[in-house]
Amino acid sequence: MSEETSNSETDDMPPIQVMVVPVTPFQQNCSIIWDPQTMRGTVVDPGGDVEHVQEAIRKHDVKVEKIVLTHGHIDHIGGAADLAAALDVPVEGPHEADKPLIERVADQAAQFGVPEAKPVSPDRWMEDGDEVEIAGRTFEVLHCPGHSPGHLVFFDKELRFAISGDVLFAGSIGRTDLPLADHATLIKSIHERLLPLGDDVSFLPGHGQASTLGQERQTNPFLT
Repeated sequence: MSEETSNSETDDMPPIQVMVVPVTPFQQNCSIIWDPQTMRGTVVDPGGDVEHVQEAIRKHDVKVEKIVLTHGHIDHIGGAADLAAALDVPVEGPHEADKPLIERVADQAAQFGVPEAKPVSPDRWMEDGDEVEIAGRTFEVLHCPGHSPGHLVFFDKELRFAISGDVLFAGSIGRTDLPLADHATLIKSIHERLLPLGDDVSFLPGHGQASTLGQERQTNPFLT
């Protein structure tokens, strides 16, 4: 099952469209983001269930140009290698600090019972301050470690829209009981990198429903 949303409205059509395809037993928000005028698109965090992701791509006739990864946990990268091969597109991200996690994807698969996961070799590692093109738009790259050492968040300043991965959720934050995670570092990333973007910024997390930074600043029990 997939859920369609758009993060901005115009008089004609939204500048981008976002389809969320929950994948893996963790119901991770793999997202397909595209420009409705050109149909150029990007897949973010294809953690598994590649056939379902491909079905969604075909259904909407999206011309996928790349795969972008927020971080190296299996539920976000487990299907990236197979999808990249099937679509013949490059993989960009995450930060190179997550390379040890990616290299141990088989161990993650055994630990969490995620089948058919494969390690992926990104065509481009990204760093804080970089830019990445997603669906024909330029997103700023923010390095937000804590949930994982190389976690990235992608932010479209004009649309006031962020893809937050597992840094911040509606009513919660990313887990820090995993290898290479650190609670204090995650809280610092949220307070110093995300919240200053502005209360009006909407974000799509790696799991669950979308929210706004203002809503989380006021009500999230981990931030108040």
